[in-house]
Amino acid sequence: MTGGKNFVLKGNICYSEDVRSLKTVEQGYLVCQDGKSAGVYKELPVQFTDYPLEDWGDMLIVPGLVDLHIHAPQFAFRGLGMDLELLDWLNTNTFPEEAKYADLEYAKKAYGIFAESMKKSATTRACIFGTIHRPATELLMDLMEETGLKTMIGKVNMDRNSPDYLREQGAEESEQETLRWLEEIGSKYENVKPILTPRFIPSCTDDLMERLGRLQKEHGLPVQSHLSENQGEVAWVKELCPTSEFYGDAYDQFGLFGGNGKTVMAHCVSSSEEEIELIKERGVYIAHCPQSNTNLSSGIAPVRTYLDHELNVGLGTDVAGGSGESIFRAMADAIQVSKLRWRLKDESLKPLTVEEAFYLGTLGGGSFFGKVGSFLEGYEFDALILDDSGLPHPQVLNLRERLERFIYLSDDRHLKGKYTGGSRIF
Repeated sequence: MTGGKNFVLKGNICYSEDVRSLKTVEQGYLVCQDGKSAGVYKELPVQFTDYPLEDWGDMLIVPGLVDLHIHAPQFAFRGLGMDLELLDWLNTNTFPEEAKYADLEYAKKAYGIFAESMKKSATTRACIFGTIHRPATELLMDLMEETGLKTMIGKVNMDRNSPDYLREQGAEESEQETLRWLEEIGSKYENVKPILTPRFIPSCTDDLMERLGRLQKEHGLPVQSHLSENQGEVAWVKELCPTSEFYGDAYDQFGLFGGNGKTVMAHCVSSSEEEIELIKERGVYIAHCPQSNTNLSSGIAPVRTYLDHELNVGLGTDVAGGSGESIFRAMADAIQVSKLRWRLKDESLKPLTVEEAFYLGTLGGGSFFGKVGSFLEGYEFDALILDDSGLPHPQVLNLRERLERFIYLSDDRHLKGKYTGGSRIF
């Protein structure tokens, strides 16, 4: 990884200005100044002519991609057990695998594979789940710090409804381990930040949620969890939390549903109208995970409804519910499942467009990290260099069409450069 200060990239530039507007500039100039975008220009302004210039020829230059929901310990079994629904999948595959991270040697091997894969991917920012194990979570943070990616990583909290081998022994222990984790990591990282991570309502007692709510206020931490993913899960939450009006309210009553700080909830496949209103009121982010929701038979989130309500929505791979770490794949999946929802369930909700899916994977999710996910002036300089020369075509294509093909056809072999916060990763 090399440091980046002031420089210029030349190439075919594509980025979102808002949810429906894709800006394309052929053979344009993208200026990085002190790690932030100083704008995109058709002709390079005179004040930047002394900056070093990298000419990427006919390649595409796009913002780095953002994964709002991925489980690092599940990366080891991606592509396995895809014939189960969520709750059975957790008990059969997920919990036994996550228990292995009590062994730091195993964690080092598995998390090393995860970190290297994330470094090579098109992802520049991510919200990442660890496990309940504090030492392994700190190891994961160490490894991700070395990649240069900007990530938020959480030590998972869970003190009920999970096997003895993967359950913290009470709310007080879970709180104390979380506090110790926060003390030990302190401010040691430049690229990695902590995020409070109650796994989901079924795995956290009211006592634990109350403690985490207080901890969130004291430390000003962001929060990540799961919401209304599976109908069986939603019904279970209703049994566990009879005083809550709906799933999101079960978080909100403990102050863990936005308002005090940024919160991202994965899935929201079966959110009620009341829940949607509270999501909007609290400014909660939705991590749409289309591949996971397909693999685990959870359903199709009504993303068109969320966009129409002007909610904060981004994309998540949700490995290993999703079988890979590609946010380009998540864009294509988001479009495809929206077509199925439109055709089979609700023809009033039009399918997502390429422009909208690209927005979700860049600016939509990026705003969880601040001014991230676009090349608008003042945004943090996260960029990818995309080489589509290995995807030949006989016809003349414009930049929007080339980007669309890249979303559907590309893999890591077509990624030739990656920058995060103005620093070049490769």
